[in-house]
Amino acid sequence: MAIMNRFEIINARVTYKKVPIHILEKFTFKDLENTYRSFKKDISIKECVILQTCNRVEVYITTDNPDHRKLIDSWVKNNDLSNELFNDYLELSTGKDAVLHLLKLASGLDSLVVGEDQILGQVKRAFISAKKMKHVGSHLGLLFDNAIKIGGNVRTNTGINKGIISYGSMAVKLAEENLKGLNGKSVMIIGSGEAASLVAKTLKKHKTDFIVTSRTFARAKSFSETAGGQPIAFEKALDILKDIDALFVATTAPYFIIPYERAKNAMRDRDKPMIIVDLSNPRTVEEKISRLKGVKLINIDEVSTLVERNLNVRKEKMSDARRIIEDGVYSIESRMKRLEVEPDVSTLFKKVHMIRERELGKALHMLDLDDKQKKIVENLSHAIVEGILSNPINTLKKASECGDKELMKAILKLFKYER
Repeated sequence: MAIMNRFEIINARVTYKKVPIHILEKFTFKDLENTYRSFKKDISIKECVILQTCNRVEVYITTDNPDHRKLIDSWVKNNDLSNELFNDYLELSTGKDAVLHLLKLASGLDSLVVGEDQILGQVKRAFISAKKMKHVGSHLGLLFDNAIKIGGNVRTNTGINKGIISYGSMAVKLAEENLKGLNGKSVMIIGSGEAASLVAKTLKKHKTDFIVTSRTFARAKSFSETAGGQPIAFEKALDILKDIDALFVATTAPYFIIPYERAKNAMRDRDKPMIIVDLSNPRTVEEKISRLKGVKLINIDEVSTLVERNLNVRKEKMSDARRIIEDGVYSIESRMKRLEVEPDVSTLFKKVHMIRERELGKALHMLDLDDKQKKIVENLSHAIVEGILSNPINTLKKASECGDKELMKAILKLFKYER
């Protein structure tokens, strides 16, 4: 008799941490129902939940064959991607690490903006969608139910979602302060990565229209489809620089995207102030542009200082959040282990109750009892069985929680039960 885990939780993901926004879109599943069917067909999975946002695509599965390559192969086939792309960008967690990742995610600790509320709703909707399509069983049900509760508890008990400041929101805040608001102003983002998406998210939240450009129009278009904004070609964007009131530059380049002469020519035809926030590292806006009349240039170091001040205030909240999450991981792990022994408990009860019913039938056949007396004897038989099984079953469940497989094996052997 071998007592062993019958399943493994696997989380495979591509996120903003490693993948540029314009590439992340390639990993997105266009038809969820078809994807779930493909995964069930291609991989030996028991349960599956797919989570997709503009910053991440994540797959959670339970399987009795923990070979994550099969999951990747199915993903590659579904999205017509290359294995090399996955090798570059895939992140993988299994078992306890997968549980910890989901709890951190639902609590907002894995977000671009730490503590943000939006991700909790996205986790909840992904879970509900998978449940409706009947792809959630006892293990992912337990995991996601608890992750959602813990995500709510973290926010309620720590206030980590209060007073959130990201690079993007700080950049927009500084622009609004300098221009006395952005309503009616011409706003442009240059870039399509993480920082650009944070700026775009804040502008959308403030209901501010904006133009977006990147070094290729395809990137700008792809970015606008996920993060918003009106895409335009890079050269055209530089041509209309003179009409822009607030410019956010968030890109990487070995040269200045906005050189001094270009800004000087743009300001020659302007009689209004312009603010430029350079979130690039290294900087891609030439520093001496700040000398031009009417131009306010803010660089990544200035924004970082302000964000860091806010983060220091929030570090204690993050420590409190991590403690809640660690307790949650321990609790979920224990309950997951109990789930592992539930089939054995169910089978034992069935076997014992079959014996009870057989012997009860013999006894009732030999006795001349009325219905009331028969009911008393039947209830007695139930009470005896449950009384005898109660302690061994509880001990079996505790042994499962503790991972004591030798004790589990001994208890099952006492009942002559073999897996």
